[in-house]
Amino acid sequence: MLVDEFGKVRKLVKRGLCKSYLLLTNARVTGSSEEAIRAQLLACGVKHPLVLDGQWISDTIAANRELRMFVPRVYGLGDLSQILDDRAYVQASVLALSARDQISTFVVTDAYRKAAEALSDKGFVLLLGEPAVGKSSIALMLAISAADNWGCVNVKPRTSEELVQRWNPHEKDQFFWVDDAFGAVRHERHLTDGWARDLPHVMSAVKNGARVVLTSRSYIYNEARPFLKTYAYPLLHEKEVTVDVSSITRQERQQILYNHLSAGDQEPQKLAQMRPYLEGAADANPFRPEAARRLGLKAFTSNLRINEADIETFMSRPHRFLSDVYSQLDVHSQAALALVYVSPEGLLSPLRLDKRKRNVLEQVGSTVAAAGRALASLVGTFLRSVVDANGASAWVFQHPTLREGFAAWLIDQPHLLPVILSGMDDETLLNQTHCLTSQDGQENGILLGLPAPLYPDVAKRFARIFDEWPEGSCWTDDTIDYLGRRCSDEMLMTFLSAYPSLPSRLTDLIPCVSDAPEPAVLARLRQKGALPEVYRRRVVENMGDLAINCLDTSWITEQAWDQILTDSDRAAIFRRVRTSLVPRLEEAIREDWTSEWLRSGRVRNPLELSLRTYRFAFEGIGDNVTARFFRDALESFLSDQQVEVSDGQGVLFAAPVVDASNKEHSRSLFSDLGEGV
Repeated sequence: MLVDEFGKVRKLVKRGLCKSYLLLTNARVTGSSEEAIRAQLLACGVKHPLVLDGQWISDTIAANRELRMFVPRVYGLGDLSQILDDRAYVQASVLALSARDQISTFVVTDAYRKAAEALSDKGFVLLLGEPAVGKSSIALMLAISAADNWGCVNVKPRTSEELVQRWNPHEKDQFFWVDDAFGAVRHERHLTDGWARDLPHVMSAVKNGARVVLTSRSYIYNEARPFLKTYAYPLLHEKEVTVDVSSITRQERQQILYNHLSAGDQEPQKLAQMRPYLEGAADANPFRPEAARRLGLKAFTSNLRINEADIETFMSRPHRFLSDVYSQLDVHSQAALALVYVSPEGLLSPLRLDKRKRNVLEQVGSTVAAAGRALASLVGTFLRSVVDANGASAWVFQHPTLREGFAAWLIDQPHLLPVILSGMDDETLLNQTHCLTSQDGQENGILLGLPAPLYPDVAKRFARIFDEWPEGSCWTDDTIDYLGRRCSDEMLMTFLSAYPSLPSRLTDLIPCVSDAPEPAVLARLRQKGALPEVYRRRVVENMGDLAINCLDTSWITEQAWDQILTDSDRAAIFRRVRTSLVPRLEEAIREDWTSEWLRSGRVRNPLELSLRTYRFAFEGIGDNVTARFFRDALESFLSDQQVEVSDGQGVLFAAPVVDASNKEHSRSLFSDLGEGV
């Protein structure tokens, strides 16, 4: 192995550049082989040869916690108890055992380094990125490293409320990891409202020594961000770490792909066939580590044709292949996955099925015993087993994109859709489905599309939610949001027929109206001629009151109000603001009207934005006299604040973009895959 190296050493010695030579290797080095290596180096002219083997590397890692944080794969190589103290060992070992494959294939990227530095410096990290780019893997490594480096007790809450409940002010070394903090597939408003409400407690925990890592898909966070008061908590945007495919260098992509193929179960013959196309696969755009994992597993590649085009398509557009993979599974595996799909919090193990889930099994054509065996066989490929804070085991999808892929497959199984719908609870129905037609715009993330024949069943479910839950609850708010953004006109009219009192449930607005889901539904009803005038007048009057009492400018800035307000309505609100708000503007600014907005659970617009909006609005209608009042009030307010107002954009850690065409090494990293075939 060192023959070529000895030739280089002789040349360097002749040039006076190699007095000392250090050989660092994880290969096994015996006493006799070390003696032979040293003798050869001395014969080449080296004065001071030094050979350090794998045992020296292991001892150095065991003695250096900070080093381990930046080489986290070491946690998958041996007994954690040799490294961690007793308190941290239990939590970290549970994490490591539950995700051994993730640890063994993990590659330290620039994004991970930035996240580790942010966690060390500030105690808070927000990991952002597109689906399947490795956010959860980075969070896992940070959790294990925190247990090792600071002796942290690991806690994995699901919501901000649960984080606050589990935070112990007397236990400074706690590590909190919240995956998909603002929604898994789409933005879930009630989760964001919870974070907005609980952020003071979360930041207090961080200030007192806790460490917090949140993950979110970028498009979900972009929708959640306006509601999070980032201007009030600058730490939110001081330490964002964006996990972006552009920040993964070509060498890192290849190493990720190599690790997953090495750890997978592909036959050597198939790896040898893939070998010529793997560098192109690593260059796929976008590159997703989760797709690399699937390429290494037989379960996902049984029908994959081994050629350049199909392998690159597999990497960049994985949903196309997933649908075929799900179709080829036996009926018991399909039934097992259906049970997990209708259980977003996890399907409890051992199986305890209620009437709805038993109906799913029977209609798909399976039994409890057969589905149980299928669940066990699907772990490691499609599913993984998790343990919650109470010690209960559950099955969940191995990755959120596998859940989305199953939704895409279900869309092509119309005979199963009624069964799946009947097996869903209300939360799953609201968060995992839509009633849009192909012509309607759809959100990022793949949700289960429900066809028109199922609209009456969905309408009955929504009517029950409105009957059972009070106005302003998270359930009714989520249902109204669904009606405003994720259903077709046909579905909206179907629901109106099932629940004629809908308009009356939409008129009692509270600040901040721009954050509320009601105006979008009101605007759609008005457009369809289905909003009675009595309710339209009521909501206009309510909006006018908020425009004066809370300086709420939603009626100016939000597009939905163009449908709700007539020209005379808008002129009347301008008149009320001019005559009722302007004379008492200084008093209104001093009043603590913002507390009502905060108590509502909806995040207020900064007062600066309201004053600025009113100023420009009055200038737009030619009332420069009134506009000057708001301009003067704005200048006075800003001078009184004497603080720099954040623009809310945040500072992102940006990794340097590496030229993917730079092929520094002539020898391919994949050259030993399938070697000997």
